[in-house]
Amino acid sequence: MYNILICDDEADIRSALRIYLEADGHTVFEAGDGREMLEMIRSEEIHLLLMDIMMPVMDGISALTRLREFSNIPVILLTAKTQDADKILGLNAGADDYITKPFNPVEVSARVKSQLRRYMRLGGLSAQSPAETVLCNGGIELDVSSKAVTIDGEPISLTPTEFLLLKFFMENTDKVFSPKDIYRRVWKDDPLGAENTVTVHIRHLREKVEINPASPDYIKVVWGHGYKMDKKPAPRGENKE
Repeated sequence: MYNILICDDEADIRSALRIYLEADGHTVFEAGDGREMLEMIRSEEIHLLLMDIMMPVMDGISALTRLREFSNIPVILLTAKTQDADKILGLNAGADDYITKPFNPVEVSARVKSQLRRYMRLGGLSAQSPAETVLCNGGIELDVSSKAVTIDGEPISLTPTEFLLLKFFMENTDKVFSPKDIYRRVWKDDPLGAENTVTVHIRHLREKVEINPASPDYIKVVWGHGYKMDKKPAPRGENKE
């Protein structure tokens, strides 16, 4: 099925996760620290990373920051900590999801499948008709086939989650969605921890598509209800339908 890398300094945890993931048909690779993980991802075709936060040599947050410089593969963090601040720290560094230790094998399997579905959807969207492959709103243009996004003609780089989140908003301009609704529609999963996860990813997306993320033109908060993307006219001189 898919190649999954487990990065954790505890061999027992790697062994347990390997059993769960191989039972689902995946091929499993292992790394004992962040530095080893980075080397392996450069040499192997990895589709998803499960990584601990607290590790020697290079911790998970530092390693994730380095990883996001060259790879957008889904990352699920493993952490023994339960405070929201630690989860948000991981999401801010570029993680797509998190699982708190001790973990339930059913939860691990479900979250891995959810992340892989979303990631692989980015490679399976080109079967749409040509009229549906390019979405435009104001100065934002999103090409579903090539997975390219430009802002006022300048290309930007998005993670798979950010791409699908932007695509969702652009397909539903002027509609308000709660964080739980957004999580269900974009993450395709039960909205566990939806508030923090959606908030962090929207903040990251704003930093990439808004001129002033603190005063956004596109993705806005509707207090007490959720978020929406305002419909904007095409830039002057263009006629984008």
